[in-house]
Amino acid sequence: MRSSERQQVVIERLNGSGRVTVGELVTATGASDMTVRRDLDFLAAQGVLKRVHGGAVSAMPSGVEPPFAARSTAEIEAKRAIARAAVAQIRDGETVVLDSGTTALEVARLLRDRVVTVMPLSLHVAQELIGAPGVRLLMPGGEPRPGELAMVGPLTLASLRSLRFDVAVLSPCAFSLDAGLTAFDLGDAEVKLQALAVSTRSMVLVDGAKWDRAALAYICPAERPDLILTDATAPEGDRALLAQRGVLVQVADTELQESLS
Repeated sequence: MRSSERQQVVIERLNGSGRVTVGELVTATGASDMTVRRDLDFLAAQGVLKRVHGGAVSAMPSGVEPPFAARSTAEIEAKRAIARAAVAQIRDGETVVLDSGTTALEVARLLRDRVVTVMPLSLHVAQELIGAPGVRLLMPGGEPRPGELAMVGPLTLASLRSLRFDVAVLSPCAFSLDAGLTAFDLGDAEVKLQALAVSTRSMVLVDGAKWDRAALAYICPAERPDLILTDATAPEGDRALLAQRGVLVQVADTELQESLS
């Protein structure tokens, strides 16, 4: 495979998931580890990507939001494993505010068989929970964002302020130790922050592709959540630093997820 073809593979994978590893590129292209690293260094010099430990992340501008449909299928095994770990933290009878991210959508699918009260912050998530026998569904007011169907605006914020939840389950667009939790949309960031404010405890779901990245709208510091659920591709050094700051970081078992699929 020529260098231009290998680099196209890198770009396509970054467009899909936002993150690539050297190992997966070696498998996909048949090139050596050293050749793949040279390709990544070349693309980094062109401003296409940012090199991180073990691979690279997209250098897509922080104000550009990938389509919901593309995000919902990216890193799907990691998201499902993280969702399983999140649902294991939720007790029957609890009240849950569940945000609009694609990993939160996987959580909703697993909550259908539970006895819980849920306020979904997107119509995609609400659709998954409609008709679930044990789920009491509370719908917020607000305006659904086109495509995303995430609920935003003053009516959504007012709905959140009028209630108190046992747990907030959030799935931000990007995450880093320096930039904290961020989102592409200003209104979405405001809703996520309000959900944190009205909940006794919080879980943040961030697969490895979201680490070391920042989007336009700031939500809160990286150490604000009580629990961060991720997968093994998240930078080990960053995970250790968060633990030093008092944040519980749990790595979901993707191998278990694959055995259940």
